[in-house]
Amino acid sequence: MTYKIGEIIKGKITGIQPYGAFVSLDEETQGLIHVSEVQSGYTKSIHTLLKVGQPVTVQIIDIDEYSKKISLSLRTLEKKVPSIPYRRKRYFTNKNKKIGFATIEKQLPIWIKEALVELDQKESRK
Repeated sequence: MTYKIGEIIKGKITGIQPYGAFVSLDEETQGLIHVSEVQSGYTKSIHTLLKVGQPVTVQIIDIDEYSKKISLSLRTLEKKVPSIPYRRKRYFTNKNKKIGFATIEKQLPIWIKEALVELDQKESRK
């Protein structure tokens, strides 16, 4: 059978390793779901999520044209979780003290003088 990237197909898990799960797509073809493609976020143990013999619906995300290895994903088929209202992080700033760019404004002339002194010293060594 000919498979294409992006195709969604049904298969059966035939083996599980710490790095991923092997899926039988048909009598002759197997693919691999890498541990990073099992779910969104961190997967501590793939064994807690998948079992040998479990039927799965997967999406083909890559096919190596030379080795004919098929990469599969469960993650791409996850339903989008409704987003929780975003709480803006608050960073400490001190608006009342009016600092920030003002310190750069004060420091800049000092930096320029230091740079010019170094440049003069380099020129005098030549």
